[in-house]
Amino acid sequence: MNKAPKVLAFDVFGTVVDWHGSIAAEVARLGLPVDPDAFATAWRQGYRPAMARVRSGELPWTKIDVLKTFQIHSLSENQIQHLNLVWHRLNPWPEAVEGLHQLKSQFTIVTLSNGNMGLLANMAKNAGLPWDLILSAEVFRHYKPDPETYLGVADIFNLSSEEVMLVAAHKDDLEAAHACGLQTAFIERPLEFGKNHLRNDLHVEQFTNYHAKDFLDLARQLGASDPEQH
Repeated sequence: MNKAPKVLAFDVFGTVVDWHGSIAAEVARLGLPVDPDAFATAWRQGYRPAMARVRSGELPWTKIDVLKTFQIHSLSENQIQHLNLVWHRLNPWPEAVEGLHQLKSQFTIVTLSNGNMGLLANMAKNAGLPWDLILSAEVFRHYKPDPETYLGVADIFNLSSEEVMLVAAHKDDLEAAHACGLQTAFIERPLEFGKNHLRNDLHVEQFTNYHAKDFLDLARQLGASDPEQH
């Protein structure tokens, strides 16, 4: 039986915030001549190859905001800039804020995202995310799944790797953290890619210590009480 973690490190995009639903809603609000769901999917797909080029050394370190530009010619320059920064305004999943508050009552909660620091801070401010500390790939100059990111969290808090738990909705992220000795918690987010692309990978894995429907479920499993009861 693993001892209780001291720090919970959260993947953010898809785990804490609904990137697909938020982007699709923004596109619909702007009345763009594109399918909102297709637009959200295509935008997200553009990030992975760009991040791989940074990790391989082909590109110097680049903030995620400028890794990809999506050209929309029917908008003004100011509107394009506003849309490009939609990542800063992503909405949290319905239970996320309440669940984070419950978990924060017992654990130190931090981000561990490939998004840059400014983006994560703006997102937290906009969505009311109660982080104790914002950490990202920008701090460690490595993108997940490089070991330097996961082990870097433990180093910052002077903890052993098993005293840190990665909380994520992505199994490749969790598997990499597990390989580094971290505890892991998988969060089901069946709608991450939209209603037209329901996830089919929500089964329990051996490399996860916890498997939860959402943050409230994880809080119950970890024995984190509702802070309003104190």
